[in-house]
Amino acid sequence: MIANNPLLENFDYAPFSKIKNEHYKPAIKQAIQLANQEIDAITTLNEKPTFQNTIEALEYSGEKLGRITGIFFNINAAETNEEIQQIAQEISPWLSKFKNDLLLNETLFTRVKTVFQEKENLDLTPEQQMLLEKHYKSFSRNGANLSDTDKEKLREIDTELAQLSLSFGEHVLAETNAYELLIENEADLEGLPEDEKETAAKLAKANGRDGFLFTLQYPSYLPFMKYVKNRTLRKKMALAFGKKAFQDNVFNNEEIVLKIAKLRYQRAQLLGYKTHAHFVLEERMAKNPEKVNNFLAELREKAQTKAKAQFNELETFAKNLDNIDRLEKWDSAYYAEKLKQQRFDLDDEKLKPYFKLKNVIKGVFDISEKLYQLKFQEVDNIDKYHEEVKTYQVTNTQGDKVALLYADFHPRAGKRGGAWMTVYKDQQQKNNHNERPHISIVCNFTRATENKPSLLTFNEVTTLFHEFGHALHGMLANTTYPSLSGTSVYWDFVELPSQLLENWCYEEEALALFAKHYQTNELIPQNLIEKIKKAANFLEGMQTLRQLSFGMLDMAWHATNPSDIDNVKKHENQAFEATKLFPDVSENCMSTAFSHIFQGGYSSGYYSYKWAEVLDADAFAYFKENGIFNLEIATKFKNYILSQGGTQDPMLLYKRFRGKEPNPNALLKRAGLLD
Repeated sequence: MIANNPLLENFDYAPFSKIKNEHYKPAIKQAIQLANQEIDAITTLNEKPTFQNTIEALEYSGEKLGRITGIFFNINAAETNEEIQQIAQEISPWLSKFKNDLLLNETLFTRVKTVFQEKENLDLTPEQQMLLEKHYKSFSRNGANLSDTDKEKLREIDTELAQLSLSFGEHVLAETNAYELLIENEADLEGLPEDEKETAAKLAKANGRDGFLFTLQYPSYLPFMKYVKNRTLRKKMALAFGKKAFQDNVFNNEEIVLKIAKLRYQRAQLLGYKTHAHFVLEERMAKNPEKVNNFLAELREKAQTKAKAQFNELETFAKNLDNIDRLEKWDSAYYAEKLKQQRFDLDDEKLKPYFKLKNVIKGVFDISEKLYQLKFQEVDNIDKYHEEVKTYQVTNTQGDKVALLYADFHPRAGKRGGAWMTVYKDQQQKNNHNERPHISIVCNFTRATENKPSLLTFNEVTTLFHEFGHALHGMLANTTYPSLSGTSVYWDFVELPSQLLENWCYEEEALALFAKHYQTNELIPQNLIEKIKKAANFLEGMQTLRQLSFGMLDMAWHATNPSDIDNVKKHENQAFEATKLFPDVSENCMSTAFSHIFQGGYSSGYYSYKWAEVLDADAFAYFKENGIFNLEIATKFKNYILSQGGTQDPMLLYKRFRGKEPNPNALLKRAGLLD
């Protein structure tokens, strides 16, 4: 055992600077032993099972293990390396075994079941009732009633799934980092804004090369696809992006995708469910795959006509502009941007000067203060895992501590792509003390150049607001139990706070708080605001169809029996057939890099983005009717949604906030899909 392991000491803030890679394995091993001792204390108790000595005791067990693994896996996502990835592969079976030992512990389940069967006679609060049900279901839905033989099968499946998921993510990251496109002739970059050229030149120089260097990281890839006129080069980049983990090398994920899908199906069957989607959706607002498929089909029906018309319009535009006979996937962003510029006289290069990252951060803070009375103070005495990370103490207007916020904004080789919110410490009430949460948002935004600060595209602005909406859900949590706190809600409800906050990016009253020119401090002109609003629904039919196709692909993998699937690409093409607009690209495959469903927690849940859009459109309509900074409505949203976590059924919470169930027409109207 390593002496003075910082992970095993009592700490409030994660002690990042003291942690070395060799600390993780012994700390996790010891934390598992401690958690097992806490479970043993429950199962060997000679007292009758009660809510307090069994359910609450179980809820608060394993806290040390949760904090240590929370730190480790967040580092594995935001600042990983080969050694960290190797440790992840080694500890994954330990954690799978611990989880299975817990959920398949017959003595523990008997005590939980005893309390559950007496629930009608117990004087429990709604939150306690939810906690009891959640713990009972965690056993009953995960093998507690299986035979010993089947329990062993379940253990084997869970261990293999955990390792496959890790390998999937490592392969995607490796493929993302491996590809570089060096452009030596500046004329080949015709159309690319000077800022983007400067960034690419800086990257090339940092790598000891002459010219302009581009990667598959989003801040490099997206501007390239949107602005570079050279179609051959766009195709080259698009093919590289679409080939991630779909090439004949050690990082190919095809076999992993097939194994994950089949193992999830076998697991569901073992537990008595028809498919993995049936298992997952039982604990979602949607309840079953049929409802999800109907939801996706109804939206597709409403979007398809508009989507096809918009695609034809875009193809005609490309034909007229550059004599393009057939619109390909690598043409989409380029000609969409050209058409948007023509129609609205609007492009990111006109908007970016008004969205300096520092100002946008202050803007989302100011909006949060207006809505929820929060104050954000940057501090430099909190340990960080990387020097670029910013830390903020969050308080309310009375000065009470609300949360600690970490923010990590720019891409690095050790950081996976995309953007996400995560938790380093859960909010909970324990020993008569309300322990406040430590929340983190991680993004991959455009960096500053030698001549300019970090200026965000409008899409990056909405991404920051999206992740901050999740962060508010975590920061404003006010529940008793950690497993019901913050974003611990049904998966198709979790996107409501994040997607709702994006709406403020389109409102003049909100933009006035932060959209100021980085050089002159001039407020964004009214005519640009109007253009942003008008462009909000630009090609929305195509965008909706694209999003629906991802949800349908997810269900194609998880709502059917995948046993006979032997070709990932063929299966994917069949799933995409109903939403197809562009010609297929044989060299590309989405499934092999679809981290949301094969590495993240969105398997059988990708539809939830659209599901939550129905909720957020309806909720924002409520704000719009009464003022986007209406304190009464914001307070209701905080009290009934943000602070409540998973303590009650989400539709019940939503109806308390809104006074009624959501109206789907609010989404269709906002998206311009209602005639």
